[in-house]
Amino acid sequence: MELKKFHEIALSFPETESNLHFDRIAFKVTGKRIFATILESSLSANIKLNIVDQSVFCSFNKLHIYSVPNKWGSQGWTTFEIDKLLSEILIDALECAYNEVIKPTKV
Repeated sequence: MELKKFHEIALSFPETESNLHFDRIAFKVTGKRIFATILESSLSANIKLNIVDQSVFCSFNKLHIYSVPNKWGSQGWTTFEIDKLLSEILIDALECAYNEVIKPTKV
C-alpha cells in the first residue's frame, strides 16, 4: 500500500484527525486515543489492536506484521510493513483499531 492510500483510509473513519507525534504521523479519533501511527521513512505503521486481534494479524505474516518490541507490544501495538502487505489486511487492521477506540468505556 502506498503512504497516500494509508493516510486516506485512516482519515476516512468518522471524526478522525492526524497530527505529528514525535517522528511519526498519528491518527486518532478526535478527543480520544491514537489508533495508528506511521513512520514514512520506513514505510511502517504501528496499529493499536486488542491482544486477540494482534495475535490473529501476526499469524497472517510474521515477517511483515509483528508486535512492537517492549511494553508497547504487550499493550497491542503492532507493526505493519505497509509496502509489503495487501491493502485488505491493512484496511481490516485499521478498522479493528478504530473500533477499539470508539468502543464505549466501562464505568
